[in-house]
Amino acid sequence: MVDKNAKRTLPIEQAPEVRSHNFEEVNSGFTADMAIAEASRCLNCKNPKCVEGCPVNVHIPDFIALCAQGKFIEAAKVIKGTNNLPSVCGRVCPQEEQCEKNCIRQKLGGAVAIGSLERFCADYALTAGVKPEKNAQPNGKRVAIAGSGPAGLSCAADLAKAGFDVTVFEAFHKPGGVLVYGIPEFRLPKKLVQAEIDSLKELGVKFELNVVVGKTIFLEELTEEYDAVFLGTGAGLPSFMKIKGENLAGVYSANEYLTRVNLMKAYKPGSDTPIVTGKNVLVVGGGNVAMDAARTALRMGADTVKIVYRRSMEELPARKEEVHHAIEEGIEFLTLNNPVEILGEKKVEGMTVLKMRLGEKDARGRATPIPIEGSEYRIDCDQVIIAIGTSPNPLLHKSCEALETSKRGTILANENGETSIENVYAGGDAVSGAATVILAMGAGKKAAASIIEKLS
Repeated sequence: MVDKNAKRTLPIEQAPEVRSHNFEEVNSGFTADMAIAEASRCLNCKNPKCVEGCPVNVHIPDFIALCAQGKFIEAAKVIKGTNNLPSVCGRVCPQEEQCEKNCIRQKLGGAVAIGSLERFCADYALTAGVKPEKNAQPNGKRVAIAGSGPAGLSCAADLAKAGFDVTVFEAFHKPGGVLVYGIPEFRLPKKLVQAEIDSLKELGVKFELNVVVGKTIFLEELTEEYDAVFLGTGAGLPSFMKIKGENLAGVYSANEYLTRVNLMKAYKPGSDTPIVTGKNVLVVGGGNVAMDAARTALRMGADTVKIVYRRSMEELPARKEEVHHAIEEGIEFLTLNNPVEILGEKKVEGMTVLKMRLGEKDARGRATPIPIEGSEYRIDCDQVIIAIGTSPNPLLHKSCEALETSKRGTILANENGETSIENVYAGGDAVSGAATVILAMGAGKKAAASIIEKLS
């Protein structure tokens, strides 16, 4: 009998005053007993709305029922049936806006901690050395995938399971895309990303590193050599504010800053990666990337870190959990403030900001920030990190004019993921613009299904 009064189980976390000075994972998840207790809260609804909220349609009630019985490996296999990166998704997906948002237990002690349970079962299977299962024999068809981020990895996994010969081309020296260069170690340990990639290699997926599609090798070459191509090249081109002072020493895009720290390991003692370590840091933006940059700056040795955001706390697009962790760690939020100029002669010395008020809601339902005349003031700082969004790199389109793109630079693809070039598919941030890991994975799975249907 399910205890309808049982409250949601909270994961084990490092204390804020400890974790703000190290790069170890903040949230260490559940123990086996905690996982069983939390899974036992599930009401096993006849019409599970949680599944509808999952972009990759994980069979949530099925895996939770197995978890409640302590059958963690069996539960992990259920998850893996539709989610190729469960250890990743359990950590970085916005479950509160997806599966858990639809949980009927929202008002009965809190939604079931679906993400934490997914993470626990997936980690348990990885630790136990469970190997991925291949569903089909080789079919002789070859597929090239550009980009090894969540869209590319998810597409590669489904194709490999279906018997395709898959090669992934990655521009960096390590596979994983945004999972390795964008998300900090304290949120997503890189050993887990590597473990997920190793499981793809077990399926026969090959990885070609240091290869830039559109420069090292061209799309036309891939279409000649392979039966199909999937473009999961992401949105790694940072946006800037176009204000005075953005070229000063000490100004970073969040993309560059996080790449230097996460991928190049600038946080490790003796690292050869050059990076300015600010003492008083301002981060501009309010999304998950801004939270990652701010919390990273704190761990890199900053005395103070402030987030400058032009709307209010209610409009922050970042996950509530990330905002909560940032506040716990002592990061200050300067909301309803907008940068006007970055000050300094050769290096950053401060920033001029303008106070804002909220007006009518825009087309997306967000209140429009309106400047308050005469409200400018200065904030002293020695480092500025700009985290106001990214867009796809135009290199691919410029090297292949037959590939149609939108005015925003995103690749145009139909509902099946196919682009303007036959047998060339695309998905993830390269098509949608910067979004979540799980949405990119869903796009990769959809494209894989289309390729399988067409080429089989």
